[in-house]
Amino acid sequence: MSGRVVDVALLESLLSDSGCFVANHCSSRFHMDSPHIKRSLLFHLALGLRKISGSPKYPVGHICGLRSRKVTRQAVSSQQLQILCSCCTQSDGAVPLVLLPPLPPLPPLLSAAFAGSATYSPSFVGKSVASQKKMEKSSHLLVLYASQTGNAMDAAECVGREAERGGCPSVQVLPIDCFDASCLPDEEIVIFVVSTTGQGDVPDSMKVFWRFLLQRNLSNQWLEGLHYAVFGLGDSGYQKYNFSAKKLDKRLSDLGAKPLIEKGLGDDQHTSGYEGALDPWLLSLWKMLNTVQPNILPRVSDIMDPSKRSLDHAKIEVIYHSSDEMQPDLLTAHYLESVEKVIESACSMSPAQFHYHEKKPQYLLQLITNQRLTNVDHSRDVRHFEFEASSNVIDYQVGDVLEILPSQNPAAVDAFIQRCNLDPNCYITVKARDAEKQSISKSIKSLVRPIKLKNFVELTMDVASASPRRYFFEVMSFYATAEHEKERLQYFASPEGMDDLYQYNQRERRTVVEVLEDFPSVQMPFEWLVQLVPPLKTRAFSISSSPSVHPNQVHLTVSIVSWTTPFKRKRHGLCSSWLAGLDPFKSSGVCIPAWVTRGSLPPPPPSLPLILIGPGTGCAPFRAFVEERALQDMTRSTSPILFFFGCRNQSVDFLYKNFWLAHAQDDGVLSADKGGGFFVAFSRDQPQKIYVQHKMNEESKRIWSLLSSGAAIYIAGSSTKMPADVTSTLEEIIAVESGMSKDSAARWLRLLEKAGKFFIEAWS
Repeated sequence: MSGRVVDVALLESLLSDSGCFVANHCSSRFHMDSPHIKRSLLFHLALGLRKISGSPKYPVGHICGLRSRKVTRQAVSSQQLQILCSCCTQSDGAVPLVLLPPLPPLPPLLSAAFAGSATYSPSFVGKSVASQKKMEKSSHLLVLYASQTGNAMDAAECVGREAERGGCPSVQVLPIDCFDASCLPDEEIVIFVVSTTGQGDVPDSMKVFWRFLLQRNLSNQWLEGLHYAVFGLGDSGYQKYNFSAKKLDKRLSDLGAKPLIEKGLGDDQHTSGYEGALDPWLLSLWKMLNTVQPNILPRVSDIMDPSKRSLDHAKIEVIYHSSDEMQPDLLTAHYLESVEKVIESACSMSPAQFHYHEKKPQYLLQLITNQRLTNVDHSRDVRHFEFEASSNVIDYQVGDVLEILPSQNPAAVDAFIQRCNLDPNCYITVKARDAEKQSISKSIKSLVRPIKLKNFVELTMDVASASPRRYFFEVMSFYATAEHEKERLQYFASPEGMDDLYQYNQRERRTVVEVLEDFPSVQMPFEWLVQLVPPLKTRAFSISSSPSVHPNQVHLTVSIVSWTTPFKRKRHGLCSSWLAGLDPFKSSGVCIPAWVTRGSLPPPPPSLPLILIGPGTGCAPFRAFVEERALQDMTRSTSPILFFFGCRNQSVDFLYKNFWLAHAQDDGVLSADKGGGFFVAFSRDQPQKIYVQHKMNEESKRIWSLLSSGAAIYIAGSSTKMPADVTSTLEEIIAVESGMSKDSAARWLRLLEKAGKFFIEAWS
């Protein structure tokens, strides 16, 4: 699954103008599968080095992306060309490269054109390479994944590993944003692994690819030579379950591609997670592939044979640095104490870089308020947090989301480091294996700042709260020296042991530290741990404040997560528990790394009537909406708001009670005088349970009246049953009040969504 790659972004930073040509392609990396191409490239580079020994610059040739056929003029010096040789690395990539001989001198007119931004499209493009690619095409398997949190990447790599185990001559596993969608017709077999996020949205990495597929000029025969399979990852607790996979499957079929098998739908609600659906789906896929293309999996029986499993080297390489070889500024107290730089370095080196919108935190926040909203004796602990930034102004709008990188328990981090026999104070850099030659120049080394191993672990590896994936147990089995441990690990990694692994691992939410302690004979190399330990992910929270009302502050409404496992282990949510344990008066030195991202609830204009439904902590974004609307109402005319809130008991968990009641009276934006209303459902204050949908039915005429005048609907809260129940209630209200059928009401609501007036933000 790997081949030689040239990092074009790095080249462009090293090359100046005139002389050498570097491919201009949609991807920033170029793949080189063929050993022939590899030898050709290195030979021409070596030849160029000899020729330029007496000259500072020499046009050694040009590199051409076979698919894009666009090249831009660049120059290379002798020293830079040596660096260029070092940049030929082992990693996943995109398209083949070929180095062509130097171009003849350009006519003056063309030279003038090249001085600008013109591109050159050669008429010859390595015919031998093209013919070789055609011969290899039938045995090539391309796996494309679109991941939002990393699960789709894990599943895609599982597909790649099994294909290699089955003897597939050429397997490529790529993030979908590293593949040019216009090249799909050139492929014969593509496996898509995609997750769903938000309201049935495709992951961020898939948006460009998806927009390309939606072009109207693509005919229904555009992909008629392509065979494909789609596996989706989703959560059936959400309304638009696995929507990305379903949309992609239909669109590929509409464009003429042929499905190998029925799409697979992984469900987080399954006892074994998405793997519960992935295993049988893959078995069907391999059987079908063996029928359609027997040469693509010559050893298909090996996939299911545990004795045929082997372990290659890790994809990750860890380089250890001594203080002597490091740059002086890296050892200064200022650098080590700079939280921002340490986080940026750690996130930049993490194998799961997609978890960070930017490597550098947008804000380092200070906690200034930690207030419990529910009664102390209540089982649920909901907090109101207020943060401020000391160095810069927090830029956000109502409806936005704050993502926080949590801090892990120092004792758990120390236990992990001790269990794995690691030196916490050594300096490391982490990169893809063979991503650089050891002889690479110091100028390139300086692009990556080493970091203390302990800092890397605590900032990027979730050792204290997340449970490892099944492949973690498979790799552990290769390093177990005790026979009974090896057998148990092999069983856990097998399809037969899936249910027992679920009982041991997922259901108990065993952490990486706990798993390693249960198998004391296992001593895994740190490279494998970096690759396989679940990444430390940011946690997202709906912002519950208006930036206009609270400048340079951001407020959150957070439920502190805790539960007891079947074996009576007490578990706590990593981020919420950490925040709850911070004392604003004693934690002034604690910096909280944070990023602001767009949520699913766009800020409404003052003239837009609103129907808000937010039980429990779902009220968080609507607190911001009401604050903003109240401020707007002081200077202009605003439209009414109906807000439906729900909780268990009026005396126990009525979140922000005084806030809502204040705005529901005396001409407040929720008051009847303003055409609005505030309605609360207390589900446990009477024998029969009352939920927000019951209160909505009581106010059906007002809801329909507001909808008839152009109101927008916003729903926020738990992703379990609430969004579906509320949506069903809205359909009933529309049907009853308008006289239309329930089906017509459902279509009316879908049209409202397409018009940008129906939004849901739900979380599990």
